[in-house]
Parts: sequence; structure tokens; C-alpha cells
Amino acid sequence: MTVKQRPLGQSGLQVSEIGLGCWQLGGDWGPISQHEADAILHAADRSGVTFWDTADVYGGGQSETFIGEFMTAHPQPQRVVATKAGRSAQLYPEQYSREALRTSAEQSRDRLQVDTLDLLQLHCIPFEEMKRGEVFDWLEEMKSDGLIAHYGASVETVEEALYCLDHTHVASLQIIFNVLRQDMADAVLPAAESKGVGIIVRLGLASGLLSGRMTKGQTFTAQDHRHYNKDGAAFHVGETFSGLPFELGVDLADQLKQQYATQMSLADLSLRWLLDHTAVSSIITGASKAEQIQRNAEVSALPPLSKTLHEELSAFYRQNVRQHIRGTL
Repeated sequence: MTVKQRPLGQSGLQVSEIGLGCWQLGGDWGPISQHEADAILHAADRSGVTFWDTADVYGGGQSETFIGEFMTAHPQPQRVVATKAGRSAQLYPEQYSREALRTSAEQSRDRLQVDTLDLLQLHCIPFEEMKRGEVFDWLEEMKSDGLIAHYGASVETVEEALYCLDHTHVASLQIIFNVLRQDMADAVLPAAESKGVGIIVRLGLASGLLSGRMTKGQTFTAQDHRHYNKDGAAFHVGETFSGLPFELGVDLADQLKQQYATQMSLADLSLRWLLDHTAVSSIITGASKAEQIQRNAEVSALPPLSKTLHEELSAFYRQNVRQHIRGTL
């Protein structure tokens, strides 16, 4: 099958509705070889998943290196690879400079083995740094120089997203958005759509809660952020289980599955719910196995959910979920 394509805002880029998150290729979730990475990337190609998202800090550049080696061996003109910068020790949290950001972008370009980066996203940098504004001037310079074709920002909160939409020229925003974290739908999605800014969704399955297969007794490896960041010890708590306490998240997912996922799996329902938002360009889905990529890709062919179901899922969120989310929405 081939995943449907959508425009990434007004950038001119076309991206697959279902994208591939490539954090796992860095080995941060557990050791991974180039051979294993190639199997994942081959599966993405076979499924028509042409939008891949990585970052310079995933495995200290290993994810980008694996992708670069694969792309050189298996060129595909429709493929769009987005990377991120701003969380490496050379920059984060208080060492932001034109030279350091440019060096980071040049290193990503070299690891990916391309002349120009398709899309460089700020990687959840401090809001105060964003508001200073210089970082966006530096990105504009890199765009003018041909180092990057487009730039965007990966953000954590509604306030940060709206700031970028109102005060910058980002081509895209990457946001936390799913059935268990719906606030971005109220103001951010309409504003992005009206301004022609593409929306890239991460955590569409809430760190696996919305797979519908997790249990309260489930354990995660020490390298897995679902272990070390479940309460926000390492970075923003919303990045793990959408900010919900794990056991409560399992209960809420079970309720969703029993009440609403009667005609399809909870994962399919959750991804289709996201695709029904016309402002969304692509949903990044992480995968460590080929069958996961294929399964996620098949959601692109499913029909939209009914208006009634959308209303019911919105009410479920407002009544049962929102008050339990920790951290700034």
C-alpha cells in the first residue's frame, strides 16, 4: 500500500500522512545495528512512509548516520527527512549562538549525506530563548545560504506554539497531540491552518498508551524514557505518556478501548482521529519492527471517524482526562 500524501503547510513539501520517528535508531532505547536500522527504513519505504523525523541528539548522531547511509544506498526522490537541533550540550540550555547552531546543522547535513537539509526544527529549546528571536534570524540565514530548505520548531506547550505562529516564519510546528491530550485543537490548529504552517504530530499514541495493549504491570528498560521520565525527571513531563500518571493512563486507555474502539483497534482509532484534523500534515509514529510500520501505515486508507464519535471523544477528554495531565499544556 502507499500512504496518502499531504502538503506540509505552504512549504511546497509533500509528506506522508503517517511518518516515521527515528529516535529508536539512535540506540537510546536499546542497542541497534545498521542492519536492524536498515530493516526499519526498508519497511518504511515499502509502506509508502516518506516522511522521516530524526534529531542530532538521537544516539549522538547515530540515527542521522544510519539514515544517511541508507539514503545514499537507496535514493528515493519523494522522501523528506526532517531533523532537529538545539538540545545538544553545545547549545542547551544557555549556550545558543549563531556559530553553534550552524555547526550543529552542518554536522547533521554531513551525517545525512545531503547538500541541503529538507527541514531543520528547533528541538524544544527554552521558551525564553525562542522569545529573544535571534535563533529564528540564524535559521533564516541558513535558509538563505542553502544549508537548509525549510525550518520549523518542535514545541511542548500551546503558548509556545502560538508564539511561533504569531512571531516567526516557521514552515512547520511539531506538537504533542493525541486523544489523551487535545488542547492543541482549540487555538493552535486553526491558527496554523490559516497561516499555512504545517503541523507534525508527535506522541500520537501517547507513548504507547493508545496502542491499547499496555498493562499496569508493564515495565520498561532503564534506557526507555517511559521508565526514566515517567514523572518528568529528565525533561518535560508531557513528553512521556502525555503527562498522565502511567497507571491512570492505562485505565483511561482501557475505557476508551471498551467504549469507542468497537469497530477498529484503539491505535487505529487514535491515529485516524488525528488524521481527521485537516491542519495535521503528518503523524510521527515510532517503530522498532517492520510490522508496526505497516500497521500504522494502513490507517491512511481508513475512512474518517463520524462527527458523533469526534464529539464523544472530545467530551471524554474534557470530563475524564484533562484535569489529570501534569505540566503545562
